[in-house]
Order: sequence, then C-alpha cells, then structure tokens
Amino acid sequence: MVEHGDIRVVHRGGSKINFRDPVISHDSRLLLCASGECVKVFSTSTEECVHDLRGHTGLVTGLLLKPSNHLQVYSCSADGTVRLWDFTDGILIKVQLPSPVPCLPSLWQPPAHTLFQLVAAHLPQSGDQLVEARELSAVIVDVSSNPAAIGEFIASAKRLQLEVYFFKKQKFFLKEDNKKGGRNTFTCVACHPTDDCIATGHEDGKIRLWRNFNQKKEYTYSTLHWHHNAVSSLCFTPEGTNLLSGGVESVLVQWRYNQESQKDFLPRLGGAITHINVSPDGALFCTSHSDNKITIIQSCVKVSAVIQGLVQGDSVKTDLMVDPRSKALVLNGKPGHLQFYSLQRDKLLYNLDIVQQEYIHEEGLQQFEVVKAAFNASGNWLATVEERQQKAAELELNLKLWEFDEQTQSFVLNTTISAPHEARITAMSFCLAADSQTTVLVSTSKDRHFKAWQLNSNTHPYTGPSWSCEFVGAYHGLVPECCCFSADGSLLAVSFQEVVTVWSPSTWELLTTLSQPPGAVRDLCFGRLSCSKYLLGTTGNNLLCCWNLLTCSLEWSTVMDISLLLADPLSEDMAAFCCQDGCTDLFVFKPNEPRPLFSHKAVCSGKVARAVFAPREEMLESCEESSQWLNRSQLYFLTQYMDLMTFSTKAEEEQLMASSKQVETTVRRLLQTPAHVLPSTSFLCSMFVRSLLISVTDSREEDKQVKEEMESEKEEEDSEGEMESSTSRPEAAAQGGQASESVAPPLTRAQVRELRRVKKLDHSWLSDILHT
Repeated sequence: MVEHGDIRVVHRGGSKINFRDPVISHDSRLLLCASGECVKVFSTSTEECVHDLRGHTGLVTGLLLKPSNHLQVYSCSADGTVRLWDFTDGILIKVQLPSPVPCLPSLWQPPAHTLFQLVAAHLPQSGDQLVEARELSAVIVDVSSNPAAIGEFIASAKRLQLEVYFFKKQKFFLKEDNKKGGRNTFTCVACHPTDDCIATGHEDGKIRLWRNFNQKKEYTYSTLHWHHNAVSSLCFTPEGTNLLSGGVESVLVQWRYNQESQKDFLPRLGGAITHINVSPDGALFCTSHSDNKITIIQSCVKVSAVIQGLVQGDSVKTDLMVDPRSKALVLNGKPGHLQFYSLQRDKLLYNLDIVQQEYIHEEGLQQFEVVKAAFNASGNWLATVEERQQKAAELELNLKLWEFDEQTQSFVLNTTISAPHEARITAMSFCLAADSQTTVLVSTSKDRHFKAWQLNSNTHPYTGPSWSCEFVGAYHGLVPECCCFSADGSLLAVSFQEVVTVWSPSTWELLTTLSQPPGAVRDLCFGRLSCSKYLLGTTGNNLLCCWNLLTCSLEWSTVMDISLLLADPLSEDMAAFCCQDGCTDLFVFKPNEPRPLFSHKAVCSGKVARAVFAPREEMLESCEESSQWLNRSQLYFLTQYMDLMTFSTKAEEEQLMASSKQVETTVRRLLQTPAHVLPSTSFLCSMFVRSLLISVTDSREEDKQVKEEMESEKEEEDSEGEMESSTSRPEAAAQGGQASESVAPPLTRAQVRELRRVKKLDHSWLSDILHT
C-alpha cells in the first residue's frame, strides 16, 4: 500500500467566496475575496477573475488593504502566515511568519468548543521576503470570529457580551452583558468612522447604536428595527452618513445616520446577506450572500455586477455529476435548479430551472426540490426527479426528461412523468454504453419496483422524441436500494436489500442473484476495462464485497465502513471513502487486487457523501505509483461543510508554477528591454492577433485548403508532363555547327511543390521589421 506522499488535499475550484468580508480597491476597479487557500481578484465592471493569488497552504481567513500603500493587501491564513501582495500585478511581496507559529483554528471546520483569540503581532521592516514576527501579545482571549476595528479601538460582540478595547489605553471601557437573553444575542458589530458610536445587530432583528461607551457607566444606546429575523451584517459608509444592514430577507437597508426614520431599500438580491462592505470612495457597495455570490451595487441604487461562485446549500440531494458535453460539474444550485459549474475556469456557467416555479422564502413551507439527476453517455439527455412532501398530504413526484437543444445550447424539457412511482425514488441510472442502440433509464423506488424507461426510436414530426415505460421489475417484494449498468450496457445490477440481482437489459430476464453476508447493499459499481468481470458493493454491516460475474461467486470481501464507493470511468481504479474516528480516509484500489494502491488518512473531518471523477483536459504523465491513478481523471469530493476539495500532485503543482513563471519571465523581459530596441507596438499587436487567429481554423477553411491543394497537385502533374515532353525532344543544333547554350536541368516534382509553397508565404512581416 502506497501512502499519500506528494499528494495533498486542496481547494482547487468552487471554493466559498462568501466566507469573509470582500475588499474593494480604492479606485473601485477591483474586488478581492478569500477563496479557499487563495485570494481572488475580480474586476468590478466585467466580473472576470483578474488574478489568483496563490501561496497559502491553509484556508485564507482575512484580508486587509495596507494603509500606507493602497495597491497592496495583507492576507492571513490558517497556515500561520501573513502575506503581503501586490494585487494589481498578482505578485507576492512578503511572507511574515509568527514565531512560534500559533495554532490557528480552522474556521471552515469549526467544532463547538473553538476559542478565537485576537493577537497583536509586530511586523518588522525588512527587505527580505521571508520575515519572522517575534513580538506577539494576546489582546482578547475569547473574541468573535469577525470583530470590527476603527481608529483607536476594536469592538467584539459575541453571544450576550459586547467588549470594546482601546489600543492606546490598553484596557476595556465597555463590557456589557445582555441580561435579558432570549433573542437579544449579538450577531454582528460595526464601528462609526468618525463618531464614538458602535452599531450592533441582534438575533431578534434589532439594531442598537451604542454611544458614550468611553465612560464606564454612562453609556447610552438607541434601537432601530426593520428586520424580522437576525441581522447578519452591518457596515457604515466611509463618511459615516449612512448605515447599511442586511439579513435573511435578502434586502439591503440603508439607514440615515442621526435620521434613522429615513431609510432606503434594495430588495430581491438573491440569497440571505452574510457580509456588507463599501469601497473607500463610497462609490460601490458589495454584499456577500449565502448562495456563494457577491453582488456589486452602485451606491444602493442598482446592481451593477454579480460574481457567482459554486452555489453551496445546506446539503446536496443529487450526486456530483460531470456533464459529458461541457465537462462542467453539475449539482443542486439555487432552490429548484441545477447549476453547471466550470472547474477549469472556476466559474458558474448557468443555472437550469428544473422545478419552474417561483421559490417562496418562508420558513416551514414545503416546496418542490430536485433530489435526483443523471446524464446519458453523450450528454444529449438529462433526467431529473423532483419531490414535495406536505405534512398531511401524499408525496408528490415528477420525473422529467430534458433534451439538449443545439440552437439554444441548453436543455429543453421534453417529457414530464407525474407519479412515476408510488413512493420515493431511491436511485436512477442511464445505460452509459457508447455503442448502445437505444437510450434506457432505470429508476428504483420504495414501492418495491424498478422501472425501465426507453426513448422511442420513432420520432413524431410534430412532438419530437418521446419516452415510455418499457419494463417493471421486482424481486420477492423486497425494496430496491440502488442500481447500475455495466460499462458495455449488457448487464443491469439492482440491489434488493440484502440480495443483488443481475438482469439482461436486452430481454429483461433475471440472469442470476449474488449472495453476500447479511446487511443491506448501499452502493453498487461495475469494474471497468480489464476489470469489467467484477461487481462491487458496500453493505450496512461495514463490508466491501467483490463478486466475480463469470463464476457468480464472492471473490473477496473486507471490513470497511465505506460512506461512498465510485469508479473512475477512464481506468480500472476505484475510490472508497471510509469514515473512521470522526474523519474520512481515502483508499484507491483495483477490483482484481484487494490491496489498496493508494491511501490518504483524514482527507477531511466528518463524512464524505458526494464525490466524482472528472476527466482531465490533458493527461498527466506521472510515473510514480502513488499518483498514477490521477493521470486521466481528477477526484473531487464535498465535505460535510460543503467545501469542494480535490487532490493535487507535486508534479501538477510544479507544472502550474512553471507555466506561470514562464509567462511572468516573458512579460518581465518584454518590459525590461529598452524601448528603442523593441519593434513597434503596432507590429507586436498585429503579430499577437495573428497568432490567435491562426490557432482557430474551422472545418470549411480546412476543406477549402484541401481542395486547393488537390487542384494544385493536378496542375503540377500537368505541368510536369509538359516539362517531360519538352525535355525529351532533341536539342536543336545551332547554325555553323556550334552548340547552343547549356539548358538548365529540369525540376523535380518535390522542388516544384516547394517553390509553390514558398510563393504563397506572406513576407509582409519582413518588410515591417525593415521599416522599423
């Protein structure tokens, strides 16, 4: 067994961008936000990611613009370092390492007993990139995870206590306990930029403005109330003329300072507001939302841009899937939607409205939600299941089949099947055989049946293709839990509690049943490629079983508490996530060998319930045994805290660093070269544009080029025939018996073709250089 070695777990894509307050640059052109282990820099006008500041090896927990240089930003991380960046150029300037490194809490996996401390660190002035901060002092022992600071003091509101710490006097002047308790718990805090005023938000939806807190017992407060639920964020504008508040209502409220009866509203911003920030010049507001989105607003007037990350709700009902067409990650998104997310660009492509009903934000109201989804092999068909369970009503189920439309480049609803089963659907799977003549979908249900749905081959000229129920199967009245097709589509495996049944999809005949130790089967996976004769399953009694389909017997079994089992579609490798001692371990193996090829202990805390193998755009060429299973596909998984994680090899990271350094070196050489030596800017730009155009050649141009080459070859053959006939004639003797001038030797066919090619070349670039 090979340990993880040079492979580590990282946030590669889809990380939370709403984890901490975003930061807007002084000129309001760029927005910076913490995203996993990196800092993302977005354009506030185009919404595009301009820079990806990488270097931290832990979760980035905070950002702060450097007061003395507005083009630089500090970032702190759970890896124990503070880094200084030039965010306009995307360059790391300095790494400041506290000594000794404090044990920073992991804010993205917070246990109930986590204790946060506010620590003051003296950052020494040094020209070295790696600096060690030796002077550390604790300011507040038990502090909130997001305190507020301004000028001379810092305020921390946690549970029922508000604390204010003055930097110069180094003592507390207000330590107020909320004795009423109940729903008056502090939720957020903000400090006025000029006045001695602190605003606090509370769980009951009220906002309190605290004044005169520098006097020990003479402080006062006033109360504002509009929110019907907890206030999640507060922020003053730079001049202090307005106070912004937000909460679960997804409404940005702007209060006039000292005229609190006057307020403005900007409603319907999407998910619940989690953070609010304002640009230093006051031109832009930005709000972070619970659906992993940042909204950029022009002074509370209108929304100017939306930066959407991977939507991460409380749970993912569907499996993690990869769209065969776009290679996008597909899973639950907004309520009633599926989101298509590009892992390569780390950007949301679009949301597909499945339920097609307006979602009502009301607690306790049961609404339709998407619980199952599956693609066929080509990505032309998408199947979804939506359900709604009212308290005193029957379960409502809809099975929908979506067809991909080439013109709109999206999925269009083709068929809706109301009540496809009499009880909740437990599993759904397409036959993924590439050479299959028919498109078949199988669904299993708590109603003790599984059904096969088939696409009718006879397409109606007006209604288009349609779906119908081809077969209904059962086994001794047992409940089917899961199902899967073999890679070639010749077999269908359906588990009925403790029994695994194998069917023939061509005749729907029950071929055999497979025995195993007692325990309900939870997952089923067929082997791939050279291991296609094996079928693997996990049981409720913490067993991993492997059956040989040729002998219909149990090949091997082992005791493992596996929470998720999945197969790589491009290799024989399989991945098993095993929950143990509150953490999840990963084991990679081949079905023909029960000994794991690779293992990684404690990839995350809690249980992994969703994972997927995503095919790589370019195959890695790793020769190390410990990382060969990542050559063709990349494994992504969701933690219990809804963080999307993946595995990165040392070779992959070195390749990324080498490519970025190559680009950086090219740009640096170009900028450092004297201007009088460089070609003209127009020449460089035209050359760059031509390089982009050359790399994109459509099929029509290629066909035209082939046709021209065939015509030129035909002309060459005709001209060569003429040349051969002319050279075969005897040389005419000149009068007077004197020999004529020597005749040039005839050209070969290859030489004629080369002359024609050189003639067609564009030599204008040479004249441009000469003129420069």
